[in-house]
Amino acid sequence: MIKNIIFDFGDVFINLDKGIIFREMEKFGGSIDLTPEMIELNGIYEVGGISSEEFITQLQSQYPKASAEEIENIWNSMLLDFPEERLEFIENLAKEDEYRLFLLSNTNDLHITHVEQKMGSDRYERFKNPFEKFYLSHEINLRKPNAEIYQFVLDENGLKAEETFFIDDTKENTDAAEKLGITCWNIQVGKEDIVQLKSKL
Repeated sequence: MIKNIIFDFGDVFINLDKGIIFREMEKFGGSIDLTPEMIELNGIYEVGGISSEEFITQLQSQYPKASAEEIENIWNSMLLDFPEERLEFIENLAKEDEYRLFLLSNTNDLHITHVEQKMGSDRYERFKNPFEKFYLSHEINLRKPNAEIYQFVLDENGLKAEETFFIDDTKENTDAAEKLGITCWNIQVGKEDIVQLKSKL
């Protein structure tokens, strides 16, 4: 029996355009592909291993034609809209008080700051309020798909894996959670929506 639900954030609640960064950086002589250096840098930044200033500086070394402001704007441009129906959905789910709700997101300080500004503080607080805990990778120094991050959430909240349901748009992340005995929904972006959750439980 499912008692706990853990939600991803990007492309589950807020819509993303993950490819826009590379399309835009190409204008500054950048690669349109994700390089090993970019993957490593993003991974370090997502677990809070470097500051936002250090992150921007390191990107500037790869894209010297771009200013720090241009890089930050491009970095945040992947964050699109947050449909009101999804916000109302999570609020209503919390009111039903049937499940313990958690958010678990691979993110970073620049993105989450931009999200709060884009949504407005009142709407952002409306989003945070339904969750018992709001876990962001750069704050807890762990990221998906590492098994440690799932175990951390389970242990800190006294959750049983077999009573827990996890939703994420990245198959690598849901595959890792399933290995711990967590039931998962690898949501198909553009084909499925979080508001359909009840049909998956």
